[in-house]
Amino acid sequence: MAEAAVAREAQGLQWTKKDLLGLEDLSAEEIRLVLATAESFREISLRPIKKVPALRGKTVVNLFFEPSTRTRTSFELAAKRLSADMINITASASSLTKGETILDMVRNLEALKVDVLIIRHAAAGVPHTIARQTNASVINAGDGAHEHPTQALLDLLTIQRQKGRIEGLKVSIIGDIAHSRVARSDLWGLTKLGACVTLCGPPTLMPSHIEDLGARVTWDVAEAITDADVLMLLRIQHERQEAALVPSLREYRLRYGLDEARLRSAKPDVLVMHPGPINRGVELDSYVADGPNSVILDQVTNGVAVRMAALFLVSGPPKVEE
Repeated sequence: MAEAAVAREAQGLQWTKKDLLGLEDLSAEEIRLVLATAESFREISLRPIKKVPALRGKTVVNLFFEPSTRTRTSFELAAKRLSADMINITASASSLTKGETILDMVRNLEALKVDVLIIRHAAAGVPHTIARQTNASVINAGDGAHEHPTQALLDLLTIQRQKGRIEGLKVSIIGDIAHSRVARSDLWGLTKLGACVTLCGPPTLMPSHIEDLGARVTWDVAEAITDADVLMLLRIQHERQEAALVPSLREYRLRYGLDEARLRSAKPDVLVMHPGPINRGVELDSYVADGPNSVILDQVTNGVAVRMAALFLVSGPPKVEE
């Protein structure tokens, strides 16, 4: 597409990676390239006809081994708006239930000449293993508590559009840091683009030595809120915990939840973000989630543009028709 070509030229960088597996592996320039490409795709969703032929003839497979609403739907919309052929596969409806291995499934899909595999799995590293075993491009849609790169990229795009910059901003991520792949990807992306990141949550939900990745750690939610330009709230991920790591949801809400009273102590123009799904009345009150500082639905909207950019970039330059 002309818009995406302009974005690449503006960045002075060509995308050379076969896959998009995590922000830890991307340079600041590569992250900016994805954001610039996503920005060029945003207006497509505003058109009466929301489709361009950028990936016409390409086949994209959503291969999800965990439940998902936003990410899966967002990738499906992104592929269809780029005119790719889209296939959805869930583990419960696949040959995995008959004993087939994931790698055998992937090899069979590759034999069907698919171009891009979008992988979500509960185990960290599965998309990376698959990427090494296939010639198809692989996009990590979330692997365990490791990374969720496209979520972090849509978070970065949302912040950049709302604040006009990322460098120098103070971003506080509050909640279950230990089990959050979003927190890790956001931390990589934000620090590479020059933001100052504070992590806040119960000691039992904070990874050891996480400050070695460039973040400041505090247990005091008031301290995390006061000077922040952006507040990213995370839910407690019970599905990834082997034991209850907080006494109760009520106590967690009292100590770390963001309600109207706590929001008053923040900057008037603070952004409130959440990767979803929200546990209302736990990490966020409805007043905050639906209030004027919330950009949660903007994150969802920007997710389609970011995933269009990811699909476009890993698919390689479009062929020029004779």
